[in-house]
Amino acid sequence: MLHLTSLGVHFGDRTLFDGVNLAIGTKDRIGLVGRNGAGKSTLLKIIAGLQKPSNGNVNTPKDYRIGYLPQEMEHDEESTVMEVAMQAFEEVRSLETRLLALTKEVGERTDYESDSYADLIQELSDANDRLDAIGASSTEEQTHRILQGLGFKISDMTRQMSEFSGGWKMRVELAKLLLMQPNLLLLDEPTNHLDIESIEWLEGFLIHHPGAILLISHDRVFLDTLTKRTVEIGGVKLYDYKGPYSAYQRWREEERSRQEQAAKNQQKYIQETQDLINKFRAKKNKAAFAQSLIKKLEKLDRIEVDAAENMQIRFRFPPAPRSGKVIFEAKTLKKCFDELTVFKGLDFIMARQEKVALVGKNGAGKTTLTRMLVGQEHCTAGHLNVGHNVDIGYYAQNQTDELNGNLTVMETLEEVAVGDIRKQLRGLLGSFLFSGDDIEKKVKVLSGGEKARLALCKLLLHPYNVLILDEPTNHLDLKSKSVLKEALQQFDGSLIVVSHDRDFLSDMTQLVYEVTPTGLKQYIGDIKQFLHEKHASSITSYEANRVVKIERTKSAKSGEKKSKQASGGDLHRAKKAQEKAVRKAKNAVERHEKTIAQLEAKQQDLNAAMAEADPSDRNKVTDLAYAYEAVQREMQDTINRWEKAIEEVERLTSN
Repeated sequence: MLHLTSLGVHFGDRTLFDGVNLAIGTKDRIGLVGRNGAGKSTLLKIIAGLQKPSNGNVNTPKDYRIGYLPQEMEHDEESTVMEVAMQAFEEVRSLETRLLALTKEVGERTDYESDSYADLIQELSDANDRLDAIGASSTEEQTHRILQGLGFKISDMTRQMSEFSGGWKMRVELAKLLLMQPNLLLLDEPTNHLDIESIEWLEGFLIHHPGAILLISHDRVFLDTLTKRTVEIGGVKLYDYKGPYSAYQRWREEERSRQEQAAKNQQKYIQETQDLINKFRAKKNKAAFAQSLIKKLEKLDRIEVDAAENMQIRFRFPPAPRSGKVIFEAKTLKKCFDELTVFKGLDFIMARQEKVALVGKNGAGKTTLTRMLVGQEHCTAGHLNVGHNVDIGYYAQNQTDELNGNLTVMETLEEVAVGDIRKQLRGLLGSFLFSGDDIEKKVKVLSGGEKARLALCKLLLHPYNVLILDEPTNHLDLKSKSVLKEALQQFDGSLIVVSHDRDFLSDMTQLVYEVTPTGLKQYIGDIKQFLHEKHASSITSYEANRVVKIERTKSAKSGEKKSKQASGGDLHRAKKAQEKAVRKAKNAVERHEKTIAQLEAKQQDLNAAMAEADPSDRNKVTDLAYAYEAVQREMQDTINRWEKAIEEVERLTSN
């Protein structure tokens, strides 16, 4: 168990946090949350040994291994993807070298009864056990499996790191960490550069990680799926709650309500006591009584109410001017960069006031398509028509990089604001948490979250009727994302949003467009319906392939099985046992399929309940969403068991 004791970090007069005490168990799954700038990333660096605290200690057990994935890091550009990932097995190479030395020494020793010889044998045994535990005999197979799970193709394994974007390089580093299987995984925003498919794969993998996990994430679904404990770090107090983030959030609201009521009751008692003191202190025969009441008040422990985090983005997009009925119409769009074809055959029509989620694997061309829609890229083939009176507000994935670092926050808005809106800039910046001296800060000194808020603020300076947002939630904390989502839900124009954040996309759009290399697939509904249909499609495809393989195997083996039936008593009994095992495995398949059907029905009921729920009833909406995610997790577990049962049927029928 790792212990943090009285940990504090101070920068001059500024205290980031102080008095942090935390114990991390061997299999803990902890979500570390808090506002931007609270010190979450700093805490991870201290635990990883990369930064020293101002005071306090980090106590780790002997031979305790920590794996740390930061948000930004340097990469080995000249090595291949496979070579970098295989660096995870330095321990294997070290153990194998030590094993050779130990084996040689054992062969040369003759003092079999000595304590030192016994210690040598024990070390040899421990080294062998450790090699077995970390799968030393299958390192390449493990590496291929994890890299493919994170989206790499077989052909990518021998490519140099310099050929990949920052997001893909981060995946290689993540693969290396997962292969190390440390006692404690420290993950700082691990989903930032992953598409939805890879995020779901990572969730499934981390669920079975044998050690502890401490992660920072602004992805609510990711936190709720993986964590069973939530720690919120603040300047004064550390909250430690046994439950995932959504449950913790409800508890915090309830706890604060209880504190407010207790403080209110205490204040009433204090006022009544003070009235008695004022009434009796001037009377000689009651003076002693008044003094006793004064002492009683002095000894009273005052109830403190946790500060309400009211400081969050509060805004609405301006009303959208009316556009034509058709916003975009694309026919057989194709986009190539030199010899690389990003996509081809894209056809779609987007109507006025439609809200669309644009999804797909990383590299599928989502950002390229958004740039084509706003005229920053041209199509290689096909036609793209923009509708009448369409006025587009565009938030690029690298929008924060487009800001002029030498301008102040106020100058950034003054540069584009025209008309009466210029008089409202201070109030607008205040709603985005820029107040006082903040508006005079240079953009280049702002944090990633502050730059993201400033870029979003610029979108409000003009009444657009179409918003195209490419990863708008990058660098935003959970509360800011929630407010942005609410503003987009109320936006009365057309919306195209690219995001891998399932909670953010949930209940925001009516359509999901999946960008693939061969075209655009349309799904009616929001991201939950899209994921449901994708999972169902995967199950159907998987089952069909398995059935074909099983039937082919049966046909190929039929003649052989007929000859076996005529063999003898022993063979007959073996056949009966085989048939019994096959029936059992097939029954398991049917049982799991029934469970999957029941869970699908539950999901449909929950979807209907969420559609009918009053959006203003936050508690009910949150409870329904939490119930939906629980059913979704149970569905995935059942699918995993179903797949194993199918494999068992195939194995038995192929013998």
